[in-house]
Amino acid sequence: MITQASIQIIDNANMVHELDTLFKPKSIAIIGASSKELSIGNVVIKNLIHYNYTGKIYPINLKESEIRGIKAYPTIFDVPEDIDLAHVIIPSKFVPQIIEDCGKKGIKSVIINSAGFSEMGEEGIALQEAFLAKAKEYGVRIFGPNCQGIINANPEYNAYCDFTFTFPKPGSISIVALSGGVGAFIMQSLFDLDIGMRMYASNGNACDISISEVLKYYGEDEGTKAIILYTEGFRNPREFIEAAKLVAKKKPILAMKSGRTEEGAQAAASHTGSLAGVDIATELIFEKTGILSFNNEEDMCQAAMAFSTQPIPKGNRVGIITNTGGPAVIATDELVSVGLQLPPLSQKAINILKETQLPEATIGNPIDVVATGGGIHFRSALDVLMNEENIDSIFINFVTAPFTDTDEVARNIVEVNRLKRKPIICNFMTNLSIDRFQTTAKILKDGGVPCYSFPTTAAKALGALYKFQKVQTRNIGEPKKFTDIDSSLSLPKGNGTFLPSSDVFKILSAYGILVADWRIAKNTDEAILYANEIGFPVVIKAEASSLVHKSDLGGVAINIKNAGEVKLAVDRMKLKFKNEELKFLVQKFLPGGKELIVGVTAQKELEPLIMFGLGGIYVEVLKDVIFKLSPVTELEAEEMLSSIKASKLLDGVRGQSGVNKKSIIEIIQRISQLVNDFPQIKEMDLNPIMAFEDKTIVVDARIKI
Repeated sequence: MITQASIQIIDNANMVHELDTLFKPKSIAIIGASSKELSIGNVVIKNLIHYNYTGKIYPINLKESEIRGIKAYPTIFDVPEDIDLAHVIIPSKFVPQIIEDCGKKGIKSVIINSAGFSEMGEEGIALQEAFLAKAKEYGVRIFGPNCQGIINANPEYNAYCDFTFTFPKPGSISIVALSGGVGAFIMQSLFDLDIGMRMYASNGNACDISISEVLKYYGEDEGTKAIILYTEGFRNPREFIEAAKLVAKKKPILAMKSGRTEEGAQAAASHTGSLAGVDIATELIFEKTGILSFNNEEDMCQAAMAFSTQPIPKGNRVGIITNTGGPAVIATDELVSVGLQLPPLSQKAINILKETQLPEATIGNPIDVVATGGGIHFRSALDVLMNEENIDSIFINFVTAPFTDTDEVARNIVEVNRLKRKPIICNFMTNLSIDRFQTTAKILKDGGVPCYSFPTTAAKALGALYKFQKVQTRNIGEPKKFTDIDSSLSLPKGNGTFLPSSDVFKILSAYGILVADWRIAKNTDEAILYANEIGFPVVIKAEASSLVHKSDLGGVAINIKNAGEVKLAVDRMKLKFKNEELKFLVQKFLPGGKELIVGVTAQKELEPLIMFGLGGIYVEVLKDVIFKLSPVTELEAEEMLSSIKASKLLDGVRGQSGVNKKSIIEIIQRISQLVNDFPQIKEMDLNPIMAFEDKTIVVDARIKI
């Protein structure tokens, strides 16, 4: 029987086969090859030769008979053999015809290095659409345009289909970057750290082959142990989420997005819209899919070193071995800050260490073998930690003391590291201008031990390994589907303005969300009547489509205790707001609760963002809020409550009662279902929500359709 899972496997297999001609080409044509030394059409050939490309190279040039000692051909049709991949390095106006020629020749993948397309305005967009139409007609996949290309460092191919200048050694880290400049910088950073690379891709305008497809390709590649991703946004975020979820379950994706300090476009009218910064959606996509997010490229590359050589820890319990005091303290602070713990050693371990360590050594966690400790002392400590059931990873502070055989220490670390039982991270402190310590460093490097100069850097790298372990083992569950909603609900048509409160409260009630008792009054007499029906004290709010932040404008009167106060409040609002539409919301006043907010902001081509935090007047002052990408599961809603800075207030402090967290979590889940059922909801604020010991009630809300 063909299942959905088997269809997905077939699709993945087809996709991988389709991109093989891009990443594993057996022959490459350079259309626009040139004898000019500094031209891209010359540099690409030069790089292929320098990197010992194992396939055939076909320069295409109308006038030259050979380029860099390789026979050149006037057109691709003059090449007698099949061609897997073509580089296109010609003026943009000729590209549509060349893509048609590639299709007729049977070339399945084309890298367009040329610029002058969608990034250049209407004329460039027309050219891009023209060559894409030809590509689709002939089944040609396009990488680019306006891009660097790809690199496959696997010695079986050595395909340097790129015009950059870093020639990486083979390794297990694959890179995909939207920006060629950043991608090349990351590749150079790995090279400087002596980390090997597997594959590299920078796809420029990404008009056809997307980052998502490259990600999936890397995910299926057995030689790729970890993936580095740099992006400046997602053209199709849903496609990316689908791909990233599949890949992140199998191997770590280390990602960074630019624009973290950018202000949002224009602040939306609602609190939620203005608090959702320009970059928040990308961070939530990373979180939702299990991608490890980094704030800077240095931390990301340093973590990649650990992922390229070490197994993933089974938990957060770390054992420290050190031969110096201060760096161990610094490392401990950083390890704890990223969620790792230093458990005490078992009595069995302590007994072994007392027998094997120097008398002045400190027996515990950390294990201080002291500066005079040699290879046997490090080895004993390593063996003990490897055999401790309550230790998941090992952190080493190793300073190369001049009075010890540091090479012997390094050899013992390497021997244990090669067992790959638990990850080992080393803070290696030395003076590499001294020859003997260069030898020590080489032993560690050749033995696959990730070494870092600073204890904080090393601790962050171990923290990244643990973070991936959490991602792999985290089960957020499935979003709850509430069945007690009013299925007959239909939303009124909107024109980008906020709905009247009466419509908003009806929508919330239809989804089982408790709203404080309310009525809409047309005049003073009705306001007094409804206040008596609801029961004093009440709140009076001015109601008109033009009034959004009513409290800021003097459109809210609270704690109204009698009919006289109702009349006074209504009369004041009539004088203040000369509006024919003006009505009055009369609502039960509910003092004493914690003021919270739940909000929604829609995202283009993406599921809405759900926000939770402190509400009322504090929301825009303190901005103590947390976002999640909908749909939100119960576990994710619980995380929202525990993630705000004021989370302890929800439990009750200094004799104050805590709130009913279960009811808040349910409201978040119901709102999540509402906005996914009705994607025409652009913005929503439930602010404030009054949370009490026994229940949580919405007292004010806005919805924009």
